[in-house]
Amino acid sequence: MTNRVSKRLVTFNKPFRLDSIERQWPAGDYTIETEEEPLDSKSLLAYRTICTTMILHPPSGKSGRHIFIEIEASELDQALLRDREEHGQSQSEGLSA
Repeated sequence: MTNRVSKRLVTFNKPFRLDSIERQWPAGDYTIETEEEPLDSKSLLAYRTICTTMILHPPSGKSGRHIFIEIEASELDQALLRDREEHGQSQSEGLSA
């Protein structure tokens, strides 16, 4: 069997950080690519994640290179959760004021 690759688009409403990278990333849309390999199992089809990559696109309407950064999927999930919690708080604060 061959490896499979999936892509998804994630959106950050505020600038964010990933624990393993000492840099703040701007708010916006990011493509996340995940590569998985099949496990050797005769009873069921299952996959194991090999690599998760965050793809940074050049600004809209500008030419430039895409940047590929290997990341930990768990760090991305935590950053997305923090972003959603902070975004939800700011929305509810705006409604009650």
